[in-house]
Amino acid sequence: MSSRVNGGGGFFVERFVRFPGVYAPQADSFFLAAAMRREGVGAGMDVLDLCTGTGALALQAARLGARVTAVDISRRAVATARTNALFARLPLSVHHSDLLDALPGRRFDVVVSNPPYVPALCATPPRRGARRAWDAGPDGRALIDRICDAAPLVLRPGGLLLMVHSALSDPDKSVRRIEEAGMSASVTDRMAIPFGPVTRGRLSWLRDRGLLPADAHTEELVIIRARRS
Repeated sequence: MSSRVNGGGGFFVERFVRFPGVYAPQADSFFLAAAMRREGVGAGMDVLDLCTGTGALALQAARLGARVTAVDISRRAVATARTNALFARLPLSVHHSDLLDALPGRRFDVVVSNPPYVPALCATPPRRGARRAWDAGPDGRALIDRICDAAPLVLRPGGLLLMVHSALSDPDKSVRRIEEAGMSASVTDRMAIPFGPVTRGRLSWLRDRGLLPADAHTEELVIIRARRS
């Protein structure tokens, strides 16, 4: 699949490929891209994009002048990101990896991530198929917790983590977990969006579990910002 994306805020992909089952750039991607620009991600920085998907955020960082490494556990996502880097004529190092497994000993100035974060009925995330891009266990934190724990290990002193996820996945827990790992952390941005098709299909289950108020008509996205001392 080939398409064009214009998310506003300086986020623009002239042409991109998305193989079946790979997460398409949408509101959460654009939200995080805006935070990257605000935080001054750019020239001279080594940036790691975890759960890169199409590579859209990694390529945004490359356009801003950063040296960028991207990883994804999905082979289709890796192929997609590499193809989009070729189309964009931007240097991008893309690895097939379960988070940091393929990067032993590497350190970065910035880590960005738009991980799977939608609470799901299944206890473990799927190993294949489109749902792999968003299903993240009953509390939506199967990947989020791992990223919170990994950030201090891969960031240089003074390094920055920027992660986007849904308020359904307990942002306060993300902040606490990152701080317990020795970094300062906070929620810096919030944005309400209409329910997408995945969330709409689970509204009753989410409400029954107390993850979503009965009168809620939008989903809140948050940016988690953390700094290593």
